[in-house]
Amino acid sequence: MGNEKIAISVRNVCKDFGQVRVLKSVSRDFEAGKIHGIVGNNGSGKTVLMKCICGFLLPTEGMVLVNGKRVGKDVDFPSDLGIIIETPGFLPNITGVKNLEILASLNKKIGLADIADSIRRVGLDPQSKTPVGKYSLGMRQRLGIAQAIMENPSLLILDEPMNGLDKHGVAEMRKLIKGLKNEGKTILLASHNQGDIDELCDTVCEMDAGIMTMIREDR
Repeated sequence: MGNEKIAISVRNVCKDFGQVRVLKSVSRDFEAGKIHGIVGNNGSGKTVLMKCICGFLLPTEGMVLVNGKRVGKDVDFPSDLGIIIETPGFLPNITGVKNLEILASLNKKIGLADIADSIRRVGLDPQSKTPVGKYSLGMRQRLGIAQAIMENPSLLILDEPMNGLDKHGVAEMRKLIKGLKNEGKTILLASHNQGDIDELCDTVCEMDAGIMTMIREDR
């Protein structure tokens, strides 16, 4: 293993909802600067694990460290993290740019130029006056990815980022994700599409009924 920097460390994480244990002693270190794929059916625990890493859910047992800080203890939500989990919730009556402006105002890290740039990177038009309520599923998904990358985070958690994209859109997003990796970012990617996993991921794990197994360690 050497001294590779560990971006995310999941240690013996269990998560219960009532009597049901949906994560069962999941342990895994995710090295910085790589794309880590997580595969598994709906209900396998992938999204719950991602929510534990983001701080949206706290583990019943075990812990999650992001950049060395314990989530839920040292930090409520890891800083320097971009996320797209499930369908992004945007305000339907305003434009994509306006939506991102409101989100960006929370951290006050970036200005309009950065927002416009991230919108262009995902293949949308920052000048568009179309309200998000009129967006197609694919456009909404692109806006979700723009939201995840706009503050230039070092870590990205992308849960089914290709949802609703056509073939052309998928090719564009794969190119974008590779570019983000080349910028040194660490990416956790859950996808149902084997092509995404094969083409993009350095390591691949499978979640099945709350248990994580390694399928492919570094290429």
